[in-house]
Amino acid sequence: MSSGAAPGAPVCVLVGTMGAGKTTVGRLVAARLGVGFADSDHVVEERAGKPVADIFVEDGEAAFRSLERDAVAWLLEHHDGVLSLGGGAVLDPATRELLAGHRVVFLRVGLAEAVKRVGLGVGRPLLLGNVRSRVKQLLDERTPVYQGLARLTVETDERTAEQVADEILAALQSP
Repeated sequence: MSSGAAPGAPVCVLVGTMGAGKTTVGRLVAARLGVGFADSDHVVEERAGKPVADIFVEDGEAAFRSLERDAVAWLLEHHDGVLSLGGGAVLDPATRELLAGHRVVFLRVGLAEAVKRVGLGVGRPLLLGNVRSRVKQLLDERTPVYQGLARLTVETDERTAEQVADEILAALQSP
């Protein structure tokens, strides 16, 4: 997985469910490579002028997914650093098609670790209700999609963000 990204393309795209560490690890990888970091959820929030949770409540999930699809498409074309996608971004078929030519890294997290990391899901609209059962459902639904898109899968359970970043960097630098 060499680091020779196409001009204008992200160095790598991190995918995984909530609690996988995409933002934390993405920032570390970007800093070590000396490139920018972008998070699709943050871009959606900037464009909408409100937090993701408010978009879900006020406008609905379909409106959020539309904003997310547009943000991801723009970032894949214009962001040349490390890109972290919201956990559900890969559910959109058009987004999956766009990701086909990119270095996608799946940060895999197990159920127990994901639940521990997201806590009570404050600010996470998809976690309303029983957090553990909802996280399990999201993992069951999304893991096959993440695996299908990934050129590299990195286990994150019981590992520090630095250890995960080290593995990604090693893979990016290998031929």
